[in-house]
Amino acid sequence: MSRAEPRIAREASAPASASPGRKAGTGRFRLRRSFAAALSLAFAGLVSIAHAEAPARGGVLRFLVEHEPSTLVSIAHTAGPTQRVSPKVTEGLLTYDLDFKPKPSLATAWTVSPDGLVYTFKLREGVKWHDGRDFSADDVAYSIKLLKENHPRGRGTFASVTAVDTPDPQTAIIRLSKPAPYLLTALDASESPIVAKHIYEGTDPLTNKNASAPIGTGPFVFREWAKGSHIILERNPNYWDAGKPYLDRIVVRFIADQSARSAAFETGELDLAGGPPVPRSDLARVQALPNIGSETRGYEYNGNMTQLYFNFDTPQLKDKRVRLAIAHAIDLQKLLDVVYFGYGKIAPSPVGPDLKAFINPGIEPYGFDLKAANRLLDEAGYPRKADGTRFALRLYANPFNGKESGDFVKQALAKIGIPVDFQFFDFSTYIQKAYTGREFDLTLESLSNTFDPTPGIQRIFWSRNFKIGLPFSNASHYDNPQVDQLLEAAAVESDPQKRRQLWFTFQNVIFDDVAAVHLIAPQGVTLFSKKVKNHTLGVTGVNASFADVHIEK
Repeated sequence: MSRAEPRIAREASAPASASPGRKAGTGRFRLRRSFAAALSLAFAGLVSIAHAEAPARGGVLRFLVEHEPSTLVSIAHTAGPTQRVSPKVTEGLLTYDLDFKPKPSLATAWTVSPDGLVYTFKLREGVKWHDGRDFSADDVAYSIKLLKENHPRGRGTFASVTAVDTPDPQTAIIRLSKPAPYLLTALDASESPIVAKHIYEGTDPLTNKNASAPIGTGPFVFREWAKGSHIILERNPNYWDAGKPYLDRIVVRFIADQSARSAAFETGELDLAGGPPVPRSDLARVQALPNIGSETRGYEYNGNMTQLYFNFDTPQLKDKRVRLAIAHAIDLQKLLDVVYFGYGKIAPSPVGPDLKAFINPGIEPYGFDLKAANRLLDEAGYPRKADGTRFALRLYANPFNGKESGDFVKQALAKIGIPVDFQFFDFSTYIQKAYTGREFDLTLESLSNTFDPTPGIQRIFWSRNFKIGLPFSNASHYDNPQVDQLLEAAAVESDPQKRRQLWFTFQNVIFDDVAAVHLIAPQGVTLFSKKVKNHTLGVTGVNASFADVHIEK
């Protein structure tokens, strides 16, 4: 209509008798006709735009989750595959847009007391669990209790929670003993899901049947889990956000083989996946396919990282000189170039580059120095034997890092006389081996920083978070009283500058102690069929609910 308006204005300003012989009223008739025509064109344009922008209903989304999850609810898990699936069925109190601004989900409004000790949430009315029961504040209170007791990060996030009051079914009041300055950013479905009290009460949340056949409030209803093959989620016809979701079904596929994933995108068998889901060596070629798009946003909430952790119960690794020698043996630039094909950044601090407010710029890599590594091992009392070796170590790797990363570390340590028994497992086996069996000496992990260092990093180095069988916790059995003190102080410090300084000091202590070797912050890349719309609307990317996703007809 913006083009038509100037033309109408010019015609309206012309005198009716501008042309000789024009009949009386002709100008007014032509003006009315032009105005009517303009309105008609504008209306047609608006209809066309509305038709083009209206989300198409129906269709099946073929969504890749590279490794099969061990559970479908993230109440006690932070594993990537679980976080991909869980939010489609089980929701949180809030979601977050691409600027990290909180948005309503199960909570419609919230306030925080001036002292930071009371969080009040007004809950959405008329929400039903998939089994027909009413959602209420009791579910919120019970979920926070479970997260505090069982979630790898929730044990820190909700450590200060003393009570969750429920004065009525639509109000939940979280009371804290000490401030938790990160709490309002921790309430996404992927991080802090709200589960049904009537399903979990009186059971072990780690073995509850809901983990494999979840009942939630989300836009999709669980229908089937064919182990080793796929999960089927179907449209929730009673979803509280009327008209959504737009998809009829999501088929979640598992393809562990990386080359097979590339082929599946090339042949059009997959519609959407995060990661990158294909080998980085294939990424540029797959991105260039005419029907494939790519997106690097949507990874801010988790902040991808790759780390090498030590088992502090291994005798040789108790000696800091040995740990430092291992750090000096790894060429980080070569690791980035060869294994990650340049998709990422060298990240020598436990705080990754996405957490700009907390990263200590003074932390630099230990440096690639084989002479220093060999000297340190000699000084530690581990000279080379006749066959050139010193002692052997067993290495595991989270499969999200790929086998190539483990092979790289194995080759690097061989150069300083440490033969490595590298064992590479599927995801579920890795979780059991690393966090229950703890039969590793070194493990290449992929633990994200998340939205804040307290929930993201405290779990890894806090001595109180050593718990056999708890995934993505302090599996190293690292125990440093000074680190504990810094972590606990930072978790409750409400002054931003003081909190920042606590995290700076923590990074210095961890670095000096060689508590781990922090390697790379890989770049996240989502691949999608160009007909799939609204797949990345917030900082959780493909870990969101997909209520807004639709397939263009």
